[in-house]
Amino acid sequence: MGALDSAFVQEAEHRPNIKMVEGEGIPSIDLSDLPTRTREELASEIGNACKTWGFFQVINHGVPVGLRKRVEELAKEFFDQPLEEKTKVKRDEVHPMGFHDSEHTKNVRDWKEVFDFFLQDPTLVPALSHPEDESLRELTNQWPQKPPQFREACEEYAREVEKLAFKLLELISLSLGLPADRFNGYFKEQISFLRFNHYPPCPQPELALGVGRHKDGGALTVLSQDSVGGLQVQRRSDGEWISVRPVPDAYVINLGNAMQVWTNDLYWSAEHRVAVNTEKERFSVPFFFFPGHHVWVKPLDEMTNEENPPKYKEFNWGMFFSTRNRSDYKKQEVENIQIDHFKVSE
Repeated sequence: MGALDSAFVQEAEHRPNIKMVEGEGIPSIDLSDLPTRTREELASEIGNACKTWGFFQVINHGVPVGLRKRVEELAKEFFDQPLEEKTKVKRDEVHPMGFHDSEHTKNVRDWKEVFDFFLQDPTLVPALSHPEDESLRELTNQWPQKPPQFREACEEYAREVEKLAFKLLELISLSLGLPADRFNGYFKEQISFLRFNHYPPCPQPELALGVGRHKDGGALTVLSQDSVGGLQVQRRSDGEWISVRPVPDAYVINLGNAMQVWTNDLYWSAEHRVAVNTEKERFSVPFFFFPGHHVWVKPLDEMTNEENPPKYKEFNWGMFFSTRNRSDYKKQEVENIQIDHFKVSE
């Protein structure tokens, strides 16, 4: 990516603290069947993390370690190729999956390059962002010819991570005192996708971010990160930025906007960002677990009452996704759509 262009420079108040110490508070949760713990107790542990942080790590999660390492190796092979090879599958507003190296977050360019692919191929999304227009468009993945077996490994990995996402979704539902399958119906014809992130060494990491501060949109994100580190989360209790320490073979889980709305702000979608460095490249693989295009997101009836009325107006997930997705390609004149835009006035 060369020397630091002004497009990457963050406003002074949003620049990373590169000397930040790692926080001890991000919970680490063992998902294995322990004889001393019931499923309800495990769900309660997850619920506490969702309420306090909106972030936690999981170990003994069931995703095959060998498959994960294979996918991480293939991701590196893909990004190591010349730019002309990667841009053969370059994404655009017509084909939103594929390679991209000029993504913007909060209208500042991110110091990274990515490769995206849908879990379900093809995936249906609204053709337009107008509520009265019900037409759909069919989106498909773009797959590179190199490296070999790239597509096969990616699709196999995606199916395994999806299993983990559903397991976590059910535990979150139980933690709320709801049936385990309460959320499952929202994920028919889901718009979920996976991303390979590559953060090259940056000449001035004190000015730029790999990904600027943001909240994820969907139900939850399942993130594989390497040992380099750089992920930072804003603590709910005081707004301090805390580094998320890489744990070998663990996944980092964070809640998205949809879960915050469904729980009427009981559970938290935390703002987070990625710091970069001058010496080491970093790789991560998030799985964004998104509802189907037809789902209208609003606080669950079970989470509201006269004393705790709905804090959000309902919105269509497919249109929310499509509007946000179109804003990734260039600097916008206005802020990208956020769940706060659907907040009920108090």
